[in-house]
Amino acid sequence: MRFRLISQLLLGCLLSFVLRGQSAADASDAGARAQAAIDAATPRAQADSWHPIFHVTAPAQWMNDPNGPIYYHGWYHLFYQLNPFSDGDGPKHWGHVRSRDLANWERLPIALCPSTDRQEQGVWSGCCTINGDGQPMIFYTSVALNRSAGDHAEQWAALGDDDLVHWRKLPGNPILSEALHGDRKIYEWRDPFIFHAAGKTFLVCGGNLNQNKGGQAVVNIYEAQNPSLTQWVYRGVLFQHPDADIRDIECPNFFQVGRHWVLIVSPWEPVQWFVGDFDSRTCRFHATARGMMDYGSSFYAPNTMLCDDGRRLLWGWVNNFPGGHGWNGCLTVPRLLSVSSDGQLHQEPVSQLHKLRGHAEKSRRLSLGDAPSSIQLPSTNTLEITADLELHSAHSITLAFQDAASSAPAIHISFDGSRLTVNDSQAPLSTPKLNLHLFLDHSVFEVFANHTVCLTKVLAPMSHPVLTLSAAGGGASLARLAAWPIHSIWAP
Repeated sequence: MRFRLISQLLLGCLLSFVLRGQSAADASDAGARAQAAIDAATPRAQADSWHPIFHVTAPAQWMNDPNGPIYYHGWYHLFYQLNPFSDGDGPKHWGHVRSRDLANWERLPIALCPSTDRQEQGVWSGCCTINGDGQPMIFYTSVALNRSAGDHAEQWAALGDDDLVHWRKLPGNPILSEALHGDRKIYEWRDPFIFHAAGKTFLVCGGNLNQNKGGQAVVNIYEAQNPSLTQWVYRGVLFQHPDADIRDIECPNFFQVGRHWVLIVSPWEPVQWFVGDFDSRTCRFHATARGMMDYGSSFYAPNTMLCDDGRRLLWGWVNNFPGGHGWNGCLTVPRLLSVSSDGQLHQEPVSQLHKLRGHAEKSRRLSLGDAPSSIQLPSTNTLEITADLELHSAHSITLAFQDAASSAPAIHISFDGSRLTVNDSQAPLSTPKLNLHLFLDHSVFEVFANHTVCLTKVLAPMSHPVLTLSAAGGGASLARLAAWPIHSIWAP
């Protein structure tokens, strides 16, 4: 009897070893196929006139959500959703880049691929953390072909080497399954995000409590039961969206900035932020202020990173590019988050981007009127521009970017003291003074205004933009303007 038991144990260990070997081989083959597809598509994508040079992109093909940003051992690591086989949406992998300084980046091998041996269809969005055993650990939503409709999502984990380049999925996946919820049904359950409070580790996921009706979009919260982060309990609903027309929540990020707690949600429409208080005993969040992350038409699914110096950085997915270019999608420039004394979330581009600047063109102080005033810009369509303007008696100020070398549509930025408009996108902004920080990267246009308003747009690229300023009715001034050519973030 003992001999038979020992034999069975040995056979089980041998079979487990073989299966792990097969799984590793499958992962290696999948990674090689995905990388080969990317490599084949890269020359065309990189040569495209729409392709950005100082925003993080995949080398080619489709990319969407930023995933798992983490600062570790002196590196800023950033992962992202990737379809290596097409410039359209498709089976999700995790691409990977890293940087020492947030200005210069390098590409790394694809980090995660779907596990075909387990019929996994996609490696969806998630986060990266260091567990209590000191191991790098990715949490993500796994979607598989063999899971029935409505029950298709599970939360899986992978452990990484200390370089965060090589990853292996845990044999005990799923780490979190729907069984945790008991009798409660969570629909569209996905996008795990880890945070820490009161000496405990928590995880949040998005979803909704009623698939057929609005008004029950929620963020769910879970608490880790061991340092390895492989055992979890469901603590209920952290937050229910107050708007009845919001049907679902994706990509929740929940974190602390100073004494404030911040929740960012992507509800299938413009991304929203909430600032408030968190009770770690009851695991409930009470919002005291709210706002919009970005008023443009091309921003979604942001993800955040905590730096070693306590700063909180954010990247968003820039979308709505035209198809057929051999690539599609990029990430915003890294944004530094802060909370004002009155509980408002502020955003500004990180100062490390200054390393990418070339020689500046600067403008003297100007009085603005109905007649347009021309401003000298560097001869490039990869630009950073800062400007301070003030309304006096004028009705509005307009900045117009027109391509001197083609008939590409102009970019118009107008401000009337209560509203900022960028082409067809508008944002409330009540102040007589306007501080602008602009980034133009071929087809990507990011606008930061007074640290409180952001608008991200995808526009037809201009080869040589020319800037004019005017003020309807006169009575406005330009106090300062500086413009820099911006170099590529990628090493030659």
